[in-house]
Amino acid sequence: MTVHVIRKYSNRRLYDPEQSKHVTLDQVRELIVSGERVRVEDAKTGEDITRNILLQIIVEREESGRPLLSADVLEQLIRFYGGAMQELFGDYLERSVSAFTEQQETFQDQVRQMLEDNPMADMAKRNLELWDQLHEMLGKAWSSATHKKGPDDKDS
Repeated sequence: MTVHVIRKYSNRRLYDPEQSKHVTLDQVRELIVSGERVRVEDAKTGEDITRNILLQIIVEREESGRPLLSADVLEQLIRFYGGAMQELFGDYLERSVSAFTEQQETFQDQVRQMLEDNPMADMAKRNLELWDQLHEMLGKAWSSATHKKGPDDKDS
């Protein structure tokens, strides 16, 4: 899989050389959600600052809407930093999220296969298409509603 390179300039703006335009953190998030691998580089030094940008995206998502990480979970994560178990716990988290993702994909494949084998498959497929369209419309509405700028908002 190719890596989509984004450059961050000293004015804090993100630039996508592939599309020849500036992008927002939410647009970077959309690239990731769509399955693309992303690398963010400091435009001046070429340093990989992907983790920092990903953390900013997570902070934005945690602040808008229903958080994924509770205060208790965040406190527990903080306790692991600097401890003897930090590396082990990081590996564990990475493997757990990967396993969860694989299980979700397997489950979705099984449901699709079950629907395809069903005599009512055409109706089920149409319902899935409608569901996907609804999900996409709600995602766009949510995205635009949470990112409307007021007169005092500044560009990120």
